[in-house]
Amino acid sequence: MVNWTIILNIAKTHLLTKFKQTAIAALGVTFGIGAYITLVSFMTGLNAMLDDLILNQTPHIHIYNEIEPSKQQPISLYDDFKNSFNVVHSIKPKLSQKKIHNAIPIIHFLNKKEEVKGAIPQIKSQIFYIAGSIEIAGNLTGIQPVEEARLFNFRDYIIQGSPEKLKNTENGILLGSGIAKKMALTLGDKIQISTIKGDVFPLKIVGIYQSGVADIDAIQSFVNLKTVQRILGEAENYITDINVKLFDIDKAFLLSKKIEKQFHLTAIDINTANAQFETGTTIRNLITYAVSITLLIVAGFGIYNILNMLIYEKMNDIAILKAIGFSGKDVQYIFMSQAMIIGIIGGVLGLLIGLIFTNIISTIPFKTDALPTVETYPINFDVWFYVIGIVFAIISTFFAGYLPSQKAKKIDPVKIIRGQ
Repeated sequence: MVNWTIILNIAKTHLLTKFKQTAIAALGVTFGIGAYITLVSFMTGLNAMLDDLILNQTPHIHIYNEIEPSKQQPISLYDDFKNSFNVVHSIKPKLSQKKIHNAIPIIHFLNKKEEVKGAIPQIKSQIFYIAGSIEIAGNLTGIQPVEEARLFNFRDYIIQGSPEKLKNTENGILLGSGIAKKMALTLGDKIQISTIKGDVFPLKIVGIYQSGVADIDAIQSFVNLKTVQRILGEAENYITDINVKLFDIDKAFLLSKKIEKQFHLTAIDINTANAQFETGTTIRNLITYAVSITLLIVAGFGIYNILNMLIYEKMNDIAILKAIGFSGKDVQYIFMSQAMIIGIIGGVLGLLIGLIFTNIISTIPFKTDALPTVETYPINFDVWFYVIGIVFAIISTFFAGYLPSQKAKKIDPVKIIRGQ
């Protein structure tokens, strides 16, 4: 029967008599776990921020009418040339509209699907911003502002004004920050836009939009769906794009293929549209976790080295313990207990240091034009990082103490005493 009270008392005595070495071992765990918590919280927070910059506004499925050449040219329909190799030069796109046929019924159909969080319409059009005699090319997108804010975090990219203000202003425009700066315009000013047909419309600036991508902010603006329909002289059922947000992004690819097949439209899923970005995210996450795990392993080796040296210094104590009746198992438990005490104390202190450092980092100002809504450095306060940290501290110290304790267990007290 193991008397844990005596074993833990002896372990405590050993640790306190060699307090300097004990403190160094505990600090090795503390700074290993603290560095792990700080690094993984900061890096995953930064990765999430970069992902959000691109993916927040990107629909999980983008549906539109692709303008492309006919897959079957008239010559291939002529029986006399059925078995011939036909070459057609200067193929022109087939006559088709940007408008999605039966867009409103399609939106209602998609919104009834269980996996769909929301499907909303958009109208995209090329325009010119008029500044005196100067015309600057740009893009105008008709949206449902409140729904865009609900599904695609649109509100996060409005640095002045609000989606509600745009919704409630019939002739309002949410102007890109780049074009606003270029034309020296601000909230409440009027701007004239011209369609490619030459029709001119005055609009009131009710907000400033900043995506964080300078090339987009220099041309992009938003108005209400009905406003752009009126500007283009189109009916209320005129819609050029449908953006779909899903509950589970992994279902985007399969659903996009079903939509293409069912409605004969082009449907691009988010992974296809952002394949290069996804690769970059995966690599960044891989580097983050690889460095974090390395920090934990280095801390484990530090504990192993210190406990190994401690056993050699405690040879006489081990011999005496065995001589007065302690078994090899008891001696092993003593040194294992020392390792676990170091691991638990060091691990808890490491979590505390990690929490303090991450809180300090999260208060450091971080301002950039590319990320208008971010004010401080991003930190991911995921509780699982702390669970992983303390579990690894305990496991690593267990194995770091196990191997040296095996040596202590096999020490022959007679040889030690004779040597003295």
